[in-house]
Amino acid sequence: MPSLQSILEDPTTRAGRAFALTVQALIILSLVTFTIETLPHLSETARWWLYAVEVGTVAIFTVEYLLRIVVADHKLRFIFSFYGIVDLLAILPFYLATGLDLRSIRIVRVLRLFRILKLARYSAAMRRFHRAFDIAKEEIVLFLSAAGMMLYLSSVGIYYLESDAQPEAFGSVFHCLWWAVVTMTTVGYGDVYPITVGGRIFTFLVLMTGLGVVAVPTGIMASALTKVRKLEDDEAASLKEGEAAQVLTPDQEGVGTTSEKR
Repeated sequence: MPSLQSILEDPTTRAGRAFALTVQALIILSLVTFTIETLPHLSETARWWLYAVEVGTVAIFTVEYLLRIVVADHKLRFIFSFYGIVDLLAILPFYLATGLDLRSIRIVRVLRLFRILKLARYSAAMRRFHRAFDIAKEEIVLFLSAAGMMLYLSSVGIYYLESDAQPEAFGSVFHCLWWAVVTMTTVGYGDVYPITVGGRIFTFLVLMTGLGVVAVPTGIMASALTKVRKLEDDEAASLKEGEAAQVLTPDQEGVGTTSEKR
């Protein structure tokens, strides 16, 4: 009979897989009910059923959270870990809103959306993405720092080129930040645009730079995901080799040695 810890933390077993699929279904159900609640003119019956579903899912998530604390080897480490905080945020808004005027704390109800992060625990793709981020986090931080510097320099540059011609749109570096963000990300809303020759030439250079801003993090994460996939393949191969080595028992080894001597 599988242990409680294996059911909660090992989705490769039959019981663990059933538990993981059940929790995933409840997460999706909770998000669906949250979306339905935003519909206007819902009947009292519909609202009662939505609240009943919310109570049921919160009760199950609460039990799951408490059980994970019980089976954790280091309880405080789990409580303050990423998944521990996500599990807490998934149930905390319900308890904070109970018995209070929800109209004054709607932002607390929005925190229910943190439940979608619980899916990361049960998704192999999300776990792979998390490992890839760990591998590439230094490169990503370096890139974000460089992108922030480029964003600031673009704001300053367009300010000096366009502030005299369009003081309302480019009146300060802070005003120019919106233009720099839209231009560097190549979104191009067109609500704020340069009209001087120098400003247009500068915009062309910023747009060319913006193409790299989009492409560089994509390449970094793609390379990291490739490394993660290779690591997983190596781990799987090592596991298979270990299982194959255990198949040969000591008695069989003795028989094989005797046969070789003959």
